[in-house]
Amino acid sequence: MAKRKYLVVGTGGVGGSIASFMSLGGKDVTCIARGSHLQKINVEGIHLKSFLKGDMYVPVKAFSAENFDGKADVIFVCVKGYSLFTVTDVIKRASTPQTVIIPVLNVFGTGEKLASAISDAQTLAGCIYIIGTKTADGEITQQGEIFRVVFGNMPDGTASSETLASIAEDLKECGIEARVSSDIMRDTFCKWAFISAMACTGAYYDVAMSEVQHNETVRTTFVNLLKEAEATGRKSGINIPANFLSTHIKVMDNLDPTSTASMQKDLKRGHDSEINELLFDMLQRGEKLGLEMPTYKAVAKKFQEYKKP
Repeated sequence: MAKRKYLVVGTGGVGGSIASFMSLGGKDVTCIARGSHLQKINVEGIHLKSFLKGDMYVPVKAFSAENFDGKADVIFVCVKGYSLFTVTDVIKRASTPQTVIIPVLNVFGTGEKLASAISDAQTLAGCIYIIGTKTADGEITQQGEIFRVVFGNMPDGTASSETLASIAEDLKECGIEARVSSDIMRDTFCKWAFISAMACTGAYYDVAMSEVQHNETVRTTFVNLLKEAEATGRKSGINIPANFLSTHIKVMDNLDPTSTASMQKDLKRGHDSEINELLFDMLQRGEKLGLEMPTYKAVAKKFQEYKKP
C-alpha cells in the first residue's frame, strides 16, 4: 500500500508540532505556511524544541497555500478560527472524494462549516490537546507531556472506521496519542467550553493561570463560566458528562501556573484573536437557547469593541 499523504494546513504551534512529529515518524507530510516563517522552514526545516522529542531541525516539505498543487489523503486543519475561510481554497484543491479532513481548532462547529464549504471530501470533527507555540520564524516549541489528537465522524459522517483507526495508528507511530471518538460532538464541545472559560477568565482579569488556581474571585469567575458553558451544551443536546465541571477544574489546576491563553496573548499584542469564537459565539449560543449567561455577559461587556457584526 502506498504511503498515506498528509497535508498540515497552518504551521503554527499546533500544525508545526503535528508536521514535525509525523516527519520524524517517517510519514509523507507536507505543510502549508506563509511569509518569512515559510522561507525559514524551506531553508532549515522546522526547528523543533520539544519536551517529548528534544531540540532538532526537522526537514519538512512546505509550500504557500497559493503554490501547493498536490493532493492529500488526510488534511489536518490547524489555523485559528478567524482564519478558517482563508484556507478553504487550498483544502478544496488538495481534496478528493476519499480525502479525510480533520480540523483541530479550538472552535466548536468547525467540522460542519468545512463540510458545507467542501462537499466532495470526508470531513470529520476533531480537537487537540497540546501546548505548542510558534516561538520564532521556523521555530516551534512543544511543552509538556500531553500531545493528544481526538477525532471522529460527525452524526452524518461517512468515513469508515477502518480508515479512522488507520490514521490513529499512523499518529501513534509518530509519538502522538490518538483517539477515535464515539461522540465527537461531545468531545469537541467540552474542549471548546474549557478553552472558552479559561481564555475569557485570563483575558478579563489579565492574569496567568496561577491566579485562576489560587485567587478566589478569579477562580469563581472561571467556575461560573464553565457552568454556563456546560448548561449551553446540555440545552444544545450535547451529551455532556456528569463530571464535566470537576474534570475541567482539575485540568485547570494541573496547568503551568505561569501560562496564559493564546487569545489573551493576542489581545495584549493587538493581534487578531479568537475572542469572537471563544467569547461571543458561546454567549450567543446560550442566549439563543434562553439561558441568562450572566458571567459571559460581564466578560463580553469589557470586550465589546472586539465583537464582529
